[in-house]
Amino acid sequence: MMDVKEAIRTRRSVGKVKQDPVAPELIEQILEAGVWAPNHHYTEPWRFFVMTGEGRRVLGHAYAEIAVEGLHSPTAAELEQIKLDQEKKAFRAPVVIAVAVSPSTDPKVPLVEELAAVHAAVQNMLLMAHALGLGAVWRSGAPAYHPIMQAAFKLSEKEQLTGFIYLGHPNMDLPQGRRTPFADKTTWLDQ
Repeated sequence: MMDVKEAIRTRRSVGKVKQDPVAPELIEQILEAGVWAPNHHYTEPWRFFVMTGEGRRVLGHAYAEIAVEGLHSPTAAELEQIKLDQEKKAFRAPVVIAVAVSPSTDPKVPLVEELAAVHAAVQNMLLMAHALGLGAVWRSGAPAYHPIMQAAFKLSEKEQLTGFIYLGHPNMDLPQGRRTPFADKTTWLDQ
């Protein structure tokens, strides 16, 4: 397995993956990496929903419901096409992991810290997927935060999705990475 420095420097978002199944043992290693993320107050505020096969329809139906929610008088054919197009989003990868935050009820634990912990868990998962030779991309956006999506995953009122990890065997060349040197983004305070 690659070392952590190499994993950090070479990981890229992989939006095109093969539809070949991913071994459950690999998915479990990715989930295990997620639960080792740092978290304030040891709250472990993450929840994972692993969707494979027809299980991805939960996500597909939610995407479709959200897309048609604001439409005014679409024809039956338009409605059907929109639903099909939206449902396809859930099938872009053989595995989709929905990641949610289940924040602590302790008033001393700020929500922003719970979200930070879940985002750190996602990064661990992306790095592990890369180290295992898999391709992954973290997708978020307005549909992820919509009440219909929250209901689709039976989240409580205080829980929320932070996004989806689409996972599979890469079907594209990894793009070159470019970053601004850390020196351009760093201020040293030593006096």
